Amino acid sequence: MSFDLELSLIIAVFVTGLIWLIDALWLKPRRKARVAQADGEGGQPAYREPWYVEYSRSFFPVLLIVLLLRSFVAEPFRIPSGSLMPTLLVGDFILVNKFAFGLRLPIVRTLIAPLGHPRRGDVVVFKFPEREAVKYCENDVACVLLGGMQQVKASAGEDYIKRVIGLPGDHICYKGNDLYIDGKLVKKVYDGVYKGEGPNHLMQGAQIWTEYLPRRDGTVVKHKILIMPGVPVPDGCVTVPPHHYFMMGDNRDDSFDSRYWGFVPARNLVGQAFVIWMHWYDGRINFGRIGKPIPQ
Repeated sequence: MSFDLELSLIIAVFVTGLIWLIDALWLKPRRKARVAQADGEGGQPAYREPWYVEYSRSFFPVLLIVLLLRSFVAEPFRIPSGSLMPTLLVGDFILVNKFAFGLRLPIVRTLIAPLGHPRRGDVVVFKFPEREAVKYCENDVACVLLGGMQQVKASAGEDYIKRVIGLPGDHICYKGNDLYIDGKLVKKVYDGVYKGEGPNHLMQGAQIWTEYLPRRDGTVVKHKILIMPGVPVPDGCVTVPPHHYFMMGDNRDDSFDSRYWGFVPARNLVGQAFVIWMHWYDGRINFGRIGKPIPQ
């Protein structure tokens, strides 16, 4: 099970805040009273604040600010896999806009302020929908044949990052490396052979294409995708249900995405990735990627 930083922050804020509150309301007045009494009796007044109170008073506001910023403004994530290459590489550290799709309470993820919805082409972080994915994978030949059920169960509670391809009501077809949205072929243009990037020059020799994803407002999202010739990919057509989204990786032949495990419920959305703030891999910093916006 992965370490849950959000839950740990909430516990830390609660504990330090509770200690500070109890001390302010009950313990501190008693200490002052003892000091005053000792002073009145001619003794040496000694006012000593317990170490745990001092630490709680110092850390509580810092932890609270970090929790609020991380929960409602922006949260950092590290890219662990190459499923979004060439857009995002292993070792990229990104910032995610937490209010792009509405404000949600930490942990329980209850929507408290609807502020927007994902657009086709957005790069989105979401909680992997294990329950829905298990049901989908059980009835999907591609998922079963590729042993996807094991990966579905291993992904429970994990943060995933993919690109939004299908919105609620969209009819999505993927036939080999061709993508259709509502019956129309999505345009892509061949850009040559990919030289590979990251650890061990991942995806070296793949084809790099520019894909033109149409949005409902008439605009187009232009971004790069990778296709590895000869690698089998699933074929299928689906209609995205209400309040759900169809996600795919830009590394089309090496991405465990909605083609295998189905749709992402709106309640699972975490936020929209918008910038790379650091790239660190194998002890080296790639300064050329720092501050690079994420195409979408």
